Amino acid sequence: MKKKLLATMCAVVGMSLVGAAWAQNVSKTVTTNAIKIEDAYTRATVPGQQVAGGFMKIENKGAADQLISASSPVAGEVQIHEMAMEGNVMKMRQVKDIAVPAGGAVELKPGGLHLMFLNIKAPLAAGETIPVKLRFAKAGDVEVKMPVNAMGAGAMKH
Repeated sequence: MKKKLLATMCAVVGMSLVGAAWAQNVSKTVTTNAIKIEDAYTRATVPGQQVAGGFMKIENKGAADQLISASSPVAGEVQIHEMAMEGNVMKMRQVKDIAVPAGGAVELKPGGLHLMFLNIKAPLAAGETIPVKLRFAKAGDVEVKMPVNAMGAGAMKH
């Protein structure tokens, strides 16, 4: 079971890496206190697919902060993950938080830091949006409506 889940997660992330080459304009901006969320998106899933990635840019106009958790009613669990090369192998692992520097920004993108939606309750369909709650250590909760792009589509840069 764990091997099947790992294989599925790797396939989703692999699709994310390939899909980043194609773009679709999904720009949504959410600003709360000092935190600004831009270009948030996820991708459509197929029936039976239990995982999906979530991507966005987080800007911080205030004091240093950390993204400490995320949740969504579409998934049983949402984890914060990173992908990194270890030798010649790309590895994905859960991280405790993501630092968001004062006056800076961090990008959650394919092949790097990202949200991982686990135990998806129903397929995510292109064109819909999903609610995601991001919890920051200082800024508190930030609600994001995350567009679902077609498989193979990424976010368009402005």
